Formats: sequence, structure tokens, C-alpha cells
Amino acid sequence: MLDLFDVAALFGFCAVLAYFWRAQGTREIALRATRQHLQQQQLSLLDDHVALRAVWFKRNRKGEFQLWRRYIFEFTTTGHERYQGCAITLGNRVEGFQLAPHRFPDDILH
Repeated sequence: MLDLFDVAALFGFCAVLAYFWRAQGTREIALRATRQHLQQQQLSLLDDHVALRAVWFKRNRKGEFQLWRRYIFEFTTTGHERYQGCAITLGNRVEGFQLAPHRFPDDILH
């Protein structure tokens, strides 16, 4: 027979599992958007990976609290140098990107 502690522990476990499931979906959204953004900028994503760096609660445009996340990634212009960038999400929506100052390959400039 389950007591109150067992029910609370089961509920807590399910809540943690649901958070990680949803966080994985948000990471996939950030990864797809990062690939697309870098491709538009004629840059290449390195390691085909974004890594979660920060999580916070923030209000969206409707005033509702959602999880704000910052994912970092590395990119290159020439294949020889690594630069860092980040993708910002609010809920399951990508809010923007920040790219470190980087060098452009010679063939793009000419």
C-alpha cells in the first residue's frame, strides 16, 4: 500500500522526468535553429552540438513565466578557427543568437 511519501516521491520523479523530456525537445529546437542561422550567415556549426549553459524564469510577451535558456555552441568560418556563439530560447521559441566577433574567409570578401 502506498503512503503519502511514496505518492509524493512518485509525483516528484514524474515531474523531473517530464522536465527533462521537454528540455530535450527545446534543445532540439535550438539546434535546428542554430544550424539554419549559421547556414544563412555562411558559417559552419562545429561538433553538431548545442550545450545548455543557463536556465532562468522570465516573462514572455503575454506576461506569463516561461523557462529562459541559453545554449552555447562553437562555429567556424574557415574550418581552422573556433568561435563561440549562443542561442537564447524562451519556452520552446528561439529568441535570438549571439555570435562572437569572427573573421570572414577571403572568398566571401572578394
